[in-house]
Amino acid sequence: MLASARGFWARHRRKILLSLGVAGAGYAAYRLYETHRRQLVRVEQRALEERAAEEIIKNQLQTHFENVQKISDTTTLPFAMHYLRSRIMEELDISHLTEKLMHGKGESSALTPKEKYDTWEKIKILSFTRTVSSIWAMTLLSLYVRVQVTILGRHLYLDFARVTDGAQLQEGSDTFSKNGHKDFLATADYLATYGINALITQMQRAATEILKEKQLKDPMSINQVLETILQILNQFMGLCEDNSWINYLIPENANMYAQLMVVSSSGFDDSSLLKDVRKLDQLMSETRIVLSR
Repeated sequence: MLASARGFWARHRRKILLSLGVAGAGYAAYRLYETHRRQLVRVEQRALEERAAEEIIKNQLQTHFENVQKISDTTTLPFAMHYLRSRIMEELDISHLTEKLMHGKGESSALTPKEKYDTWEKIKILSFTRTVSSIWAMTLLSLYVRVQVTILGRHLYLDFARVTDGAQLQEGSDTFSKNGHKDFLATADYLATYGINALITQMQRAATEILKEKQLKDPMSINQVLETILQILNQFMGLCEDNSWINYLIPENANMYAQLMVVSSSGFDDSSLLKDVRKLDQLMSETRIVLSR
């Protein structure tokens, strides 16, 4: 039996060793393949998880941006427009002048011819000033709010592009929203609250210059009225050197604006109530750059 086994080994040793070598190589190749396959599965699984996490973050960013835009369209812009209109009507009220004329009409001795002429001239200038100021201010305010939303969307995108960890991104976005979005959107009221008086003064200068050659007795067609409005606008923009009209829309300095907000809301100057204005200053600076182009 032993001799037979030895004989079999002697006759087939080479084949047996070759078969064992092939089997060993096959097993090693299988183990290597299995190892690589498992690694590939893990890599693909991580990639799927990362893509799923990125998709969730993108959806969160999109939802957040849509909420900001919705607030802008349904709350910020309509309220700012209404407040702006009321401020223009308040600052350029001509009712006292019309009442003066009506009173003078009832009593011939109440107004001299020169007083009547001067009153009508004031009504003419103030009426055009109010009309052109409303057109310019409401158009630019609408543009300003659109720029605000665009810049906020850009910052959200940059946050997403720079940060890969979802928790960090969400935390950063929440901080940005609390410290920046609300205060930045609130600057839409700056024109009506702080910039309107300077705007009206400059617009009245432009209207006075353009209307000085136009007599009250001269008839004006619709086309002539539109042409006069455009002339006043061009004169106004010519008076605003180096894009100084931007100062009517947005504060020059975020710290000064924040201080104004604190004083107006609390009634006294308390710097301890100020928030971190670095983000607000960054957003306002970017807005100025966009508007000046």
